[in-house]
Amino acid sequence: MIPQCLRVAPALLAAILWSATVGAQTPYYAGKTITLVAGTKAGDVYDLYARHFAQFMPKYIPGNPNIIVQNMAGASSMIAANFVYNVAKPDGLTLGAIFPALYFDQVVQRREVQYDWSKFIWIGSPVTSNHLLYMRADSPYKTIHDVVKASTAPKCGATGTSSTAYYVPKLLDEVIGTNFDVVLGYQAGQDIDLAVERNEVVCRAFTLTAFFAREPFTTWRKKKFVNALVQSGRKRDKRIPDTPTIYELMDQYKTRQAGRNLATLVLAGGDFGRPYVMPPNSPAERVKVIREAFEKVLHDEEALAEAQKKKLEIDPSTHDDLSKLAKEVTSQSPDIINKMKKLLAK
Repeated sequence: MIPQCLRVAPALLAAILWSATVGAQTPYYAGKTITLVAGTKAGDVYDLYARHFAQFMPKYIPGNPNIIVQNMAGASSMIAANFVYNVAKPDGLTLGAIFPALYFDQVVQRREVQYDWSKFIWIGSPVTSNHLLYMRADSPYKTIHDVVKASTAPKCGATGTSSTAYYVPKLLDEVIGTNFDVVLGYQAGQDIDLAVERNEVVCRAFTLTAFFAREPFTTWRKKKFVNALVQSGRKRDKRIPDTPTIYELMDQYKTRQAGRNLATLVLAGGDFGRPYVMPPNSPAERVKVIREAFEKVLHDEEALAEAQKKKLEIDPSTHDDLSKLAKEVTSQSPDIINKMKKLLAK
């Protein structure tokens, strides 16, 4: 006769096996929430891209988690970058949408930097970001040549030294001899634009994408409130065909090779575009899931139609592209580092 305990054991074993099978089949992300930390205020174009991915990525992640956007503005998104790198758990539940030129601060060894740019886990970027510098049309500076010749430096606004708004004017000072007065401390780009409307500052450098994506720039262009004085791409953007590139200006002003090398390093920020990252040491299988979902959104017809409706350009870079570039820009010679320090000196 089989003891009672042995008769019960097969049923118990079956229950245990069934429970283990169900557990194994339940996706990690089921019932969870992913936080996408956007290093700017709500309504900024960085934020609009982040909310776009938060809307469309869940359907490509097994378990269909909720994705929420947490805005963490300040210091050209360095606060957000430090948070993602150091504070957020590497559990696959935190992403960061950060500014592309934060490597500047690492290269020049700023003490506020609490990340290693090359050790972020790169997800990708939806768009490369060429830049422009706009100027109030009623200012005395009608062309970039007027700024070169000016006795009074025009005031541009910026959030921090790794923002386009700071480093583009400073690069122009270095390579063609302009003299911009860059006012730091604005929390976000929207605050700079308000300052321009109030005539506290007269210029700002930022991305072409943002200039053609949202207000107040649509209205500004219609009213001819501002002029684009310079752009950063190798070729002129077809939307501002009369605006010279930095490279054209370096040819015209006979910029030395050292200055050109510095420009190449500085403008690599445009190649990072609008990067998305995860904390170091995030589990490889979860990184793979997030990267694949990000990539699928870039080819999703509904997502592309929505991006076009919102005037969000899609010209993506892969995580491999960004990983290689991150290692390149953080491995510089002492000479280039010294030039970068001079460029970013407050």
